[in-house]
Amino acid sequence: MSIICRTKFLSSLSLTLLIGWSALAQADTVITVGVKSHGGAVILGGRVIPLKEVTLAAQMPGRVISIAGEEGDEFAAGTVLVKINDDDLQAKKSAAEAQLNSARNSMQNAQVQYNRELWNPRVYNPRPMAGMGMPSMFDGFFNNMDDNNFMPGSSGNKSIERHADLVTQGTQVAAARSHVTEAESGLRAINAKLRDTKAIAPFDGVIMKKMVEIGDTVQPGQPLIVFSYSKFLRIQAEVPARLMPGLKKGMVVPARLDVGNTLINARVAQISPVADSQQHTVTVKFDLPEGVPGGPGMYAEVMIPDVNSPSRALPVVPMAAIQKKGSLPSVMVLDDENKPKMRLVRIGEVIDENTVTILSGLKPGERILVRGRN
Repeated sequence: MSIICRTKFLSSLSLTLLIGWSALAQADTVITVGVKSHGGAVILGGRVIPLKEVTLAAQMPGRVISIAGEEGDEFAAGTVLVKINDDDLQAKKSAAEAQLNSARNSMQNAQVQYNRELWNPRVYNPRPMAGMGMPSMFDGFFNNMDDNNFMPGSSGNKSIERHADLVTQGTQVAAARSHVTEAESGLRAINAKLRDTKAIAPFDGVIMKKMVEIGDTVQPGQPLIVFSYSKFLRIQAEVPARLMPGLKKGMVVPARLDVGNTLINARVAQISPVADSQQHTVTVKFDLPEGVPGGPGMYAEVMIPDVNSPSRALPVVPMAAIQKKGSLPSVMVLDDENKPKMRLVRIGEVIDENTVTILSGLKPGERILVRGRN
């Protein structure tokens, strides 16, 4: 009795699997691999680099007293990443501020004296000296006599004396203003040195590498930290000069990232105007899409067209036929008995968003399965 029940169960299970396979087969489409004329290409190795990267160096000698974070930490533009001790400069700044205040007070006093001489000339209104009223009275008396020509032979000219007094007071104002300018320049120089004690993030980014630790003594020019903007990444490759005719700024080429064997498109962003005189290569940078796996420093490959090689026919398949269940892409090929078998392939140039060329693993005329969308 149990054998009969088991037989019925297996039959029912086989029927269920057969129905499931039939439904899956109905969802798939069988196509014949076509061809496309394609020129030769060369695969070059490169490395992933951040979009922007700077090395912040010390501008002032001193001791490192703070570091914002560790490698991998993100910071916004304007954040102080490394700070050097500035006690000596702070003391000089206080002295410079005091000197500036003194110079401003002197200029204010000189300006007041000039205005008094301008509106109340001393030559016409002698200033009394404290405790010596009588001499002042006699001076005024004789001056009046001189003005009325009571004293023959007098050569005094009060207009000339007033002009001389104004020039004297004006010179004192100019000298006081120069002292203020000198004090302000000294204070600005100290503030500039204070700014140089801080390594500030020039843009939003990530600390890639630290060269110092808290307590280290640094000298001007010594590297402190490597800071990069790695939200967008690039591939940098050294392209042989003979391949440069096949590259133009803005064109899109296939690329492969070492992380997960990711296949993507990369856009030519920058071509160096000068070739290396020893290696005879040109540095080319390729922009990657946002959000690609991995990060700066990892290995990558780019496919560079070779315009000097003869064109050849390459298999072309829909992107939907490519399966990525593993480290390498594959397709399902139907054999002579119409049974699907997985076959590893090597993807070439992406023609558009729906089709791609196959460099190896597939031949034109073979039949493959294209997974349907349920």
